[in-house]
Amino acid sequence: MTENGIQYTLDERTQTYLPDLELPQQKEIGKYGLMRRTFLMNNRKGTYQAMLLKGTLNSHLTEIDETASRRLSEILPKMAKEAGATEELKATDQMAWVGMMNSLKAQAEEIIISELIYS
Repeated sequence: MTENGIQYTLDERTQTYLPDLELPQQKEIGKYGLMRRTFLMNNRKGTYQAMLLKGTLNSHLTEIDETASRRLSEILPKMAKEAGATEELKATDQMAWVGMMNSLKAQAEEIIISELIYS
């Protein structure tokens, strides 16, 4: 049955018509989006509830996640170049290179987290 542009299906058990509603396909939220959601839930409850009710929360979290990932891929090579983490170092002393890259990644993530997640 269709009424007001909405398709309804008869529930045999209760003998009532229920709307056939489907949620739009949503992207999976990554690390930074989940961090942002936790921050909003714990520190910006009003904003979190408003976005949840409007249906904009998931798109906001996806956007934050994509922006943070893109920003990390921009910042990390620049920081590595400035710190001297070259391919030559990687070939000669892998452990030093790995340690340096891990440290640089942690620094870049701190920048991104303060700019995007906790703002």
